[in-house]
Amino acid sequence: MFRIGQGWDRHRLVPGRRCVLGGVEFPDCPVGPLGHSDGDALCHALADALLGAAGLGDIGRHFPDTDPRWAGADSLELLTQVRALVEAAGWRVGNVDATVITEQPMVAPAAGAMAARLATALGVTPAQVSVKGTRGEGMGPEGRGECMTVQAVALLSRAAQG
Repeated sequence: MFRIGQGWDRHRLVPGRRCVLGGVEFPDCPVGPLGHSDGDALCHALADALLGAAGLGDIGRHFPDTDPRWAGADSLELLTQVRALVEAAGWRVGNVDATVITEQPMVAPAAGAMAARLATALGVTPAQVSVKGTRGEGMGPEGRGECMTVQAVALLSRAAQG
């Protein structure tokens, strides 16, 4: 049995915030995602895709932004916890695919590093993780550099019974 989940996340970009995406820091980026945690929209969208596919709700249900425990949280660690929830429900990750829509940082040069970090968090190989970037080119809030948006899908399969 297979299940597919879809996730979407958007964070406003502001000066002076650390820019982290897919667990990779972009120290030269002049803006970073505003958020209760570290604002890693890629991890958040993937978490929602995985939770949705497993029928486990969404990231806000498990890690609410009203809970001070998650203030400044490492989103890659949250994604690792989501993987544990998905596996406890009897599922395993088949593959994930995400598209990051942002003017900055440039995604392509770091896509391999992001895939490697995400693969470790998800317990899969980097070949099972696809990260792509695209730009708004002046259109919409992403194109004006106001925010970054991430769309993600995840494929889960029933874990083998031992």
